[in-house]
Amino acid sequence: MRTTFASWRGRLLAVTMSLLALCLLPAPAARAAGSIESYALTGAINADGTLALTETITFGGGAPATFVQRFATVMRADDDLEYHYRITDLKATSGGQALPVQTAQDGAFLVVTVPTQGLSAPVELTYVVTGASRLEQTGETTISWRGLQGIAEPVSQFTAELTTPGMIKLVDCEAGPAATPGACTFYGGGTHEHPTPFFSDGPRGADEIVALTVRFPQGVVAANADVRQLWTLRRAFALNPLTLGVSLAVLALGGLVLWLLHRRVGTDAGAAGEPRRVAEFHPVGEGALQFRVLDGVRPGHVGTVVDERVDPIDITATVLDLAVRGHLRIEELPREDAFAGTEWTFARRPGGDDLAEFERVLLDAVAPVQGEPVRVANLAAAVGTVIGDVQAALYDDVVARGWFAHRPDRTRGAWALIGWLTLGVAALSLVLLAAFTGLGLIGLALLLVGLGTLWVSQEMPARTAKGVALVNGLGLLRAELHGQRTELVSAGAHYEGLSAVLPYAVVLGGADRWTAAIVAADGDAEADPEALPWYHAPGDWHLANLPHSLRNFLTTVQGTLFSR
Repeated sequence: MRTTFASWRGRLLAVTMSLLALCLLPAPAARAAGSIESYALTGAINADGTLALTETITFGGGAPATFVQRFATVMRADDDLEYHYRITDLKATSGGQALPVQTAQDGAFLVVTVPTQGLSAPVELTYVVTGASRLEQTGETTISWRGLQGIAEPVSQFTAELTTPGMIKLVDCEAGPAATPGACTFYGGGTHEHPTPFFSDGPRGADEIVALTVRFPQGVVAANADVRQLWTLRRAFALNPLTLGVSLAVLALGGLVLWLLHRRVGTDAGAAGEPRRVAEFHPVGEGALQFRVLDGVRPGHVGTVVDERVDPIDITATVLDLAVRGHLRIEELPREDAFAGTEWTFARRPGGDDLAEFERVLLDAVAPVQGEPVRVANLAAAVGTVIGDVQAALYDDVVARGWFAHRPDRTRGAWALIGWLTLGVAALSLVLLAAFTGLGLIGLALLLVGLGTLWVSQEMPARTAKGVALVNGLGLLRAELHGQRTELVSAGAHYEGLSAVLPYAVVLGGADRWTAAIVAADGDAEADPEALPWYHAPGDWHLANLPHSLRNFLTTVQGTLFSR
């Protein structure tokens, strides 16, 4: 057979075009060394809930120097739970040869490192997982485990197949970033054709996961999950119908008990008869009144009965009352320089009436019969050693006069102790309930009841019927101190009648209008350093200075007693 030139030319053209096509085709992409071509997971779900797994890792482009995988051994659930996993029996082989395995715990991760330099065969990593089997409320058991996790290289293909000790009820698979996984490409199991669960996915990027879930009917697989409840404010103070209802019941019951206790113990008795007058403005002539104290009720008594406690104002008013009654004199000292503050001292006087025990103790402290005169600047030191005796004597006096059945300070102290004990128990209950249960809201309710007990303890002193009658009488006196015409009291009595009102006005209010009345009673412009027998001042002092001087004195004495 002969070959013509035309046929040879056709054959040459065909060969040329074929060679050109081969040159223009893209070359296959070369895989980078260390990339994972396939990741095959096989193993078994055991009846005791453990997983016996084997990873078969095939590298594309050659094995890296080391293979590193980070297994999450602690995982947080949305409902404030923490799941802990234990990975044991770690072994690595390649081509039937054992490889050394290094492990290190890095916080919530177990870091596994296997040397793989120069390996050509796939690497097999076997291990046992405990803690991946949890019990559902229905009695079923769910196995959840990240079959692919913690690998810093991309994985082209992931497959998994697991044997089971019995029939399965559900198979699920999620893949992708750990925070936002989606559904796997393909998975199934539990059918006649495929009784065991199988999974397939890929490709997966670096550090992405494939999470496998298999659920078994009750009794097929045991649960071994290590679940730990985390402490959070939301859990400790859970708001639900139970905690809210019990808390409201505790508050209601606690409030009712406190109300009943206060009503039984801390409520004043009913007043017997008419209000008992403490003092009165008695007519002594045409258009003239005299202030008279009835039954020796002193300013210290008044202040103690009104607020059920001995305050610095009660002590200060008692000092002023002792001066007005002639037992001591308040002496304002000349200023050492223009910038110095005012200073006072006390001088003892004979007096003209009997003293109560609390007055005697106080008088001996501020104006001793012997020794250096006491200055207001040193009043805290002088009174500090006896102030407890003064208060005790005053409390005893109000009880002896029948205004209280028991000393108010001791009643407050006893109930304050009960209040602190209740508050302590409530605080301890709050700590325990919040730390170990979700009933912290109930603990808060108990704490409020404890605080209420402590507050009510200060209201427990109760006046007798005589005490209530006295308080009602003090209300009348307070009204008179604010409304009585002061010029009628000064008429014919000079300064003495007005001065007698001052200590009671200091306690009950209205002192300024009575000091102003003393100033108005001064009919000349001469200096008045010794016009008042109970208050002496430097030589250039006028009665017009009394309001300022007395206000300054009272404020300084109270401040000194408060700072004691």
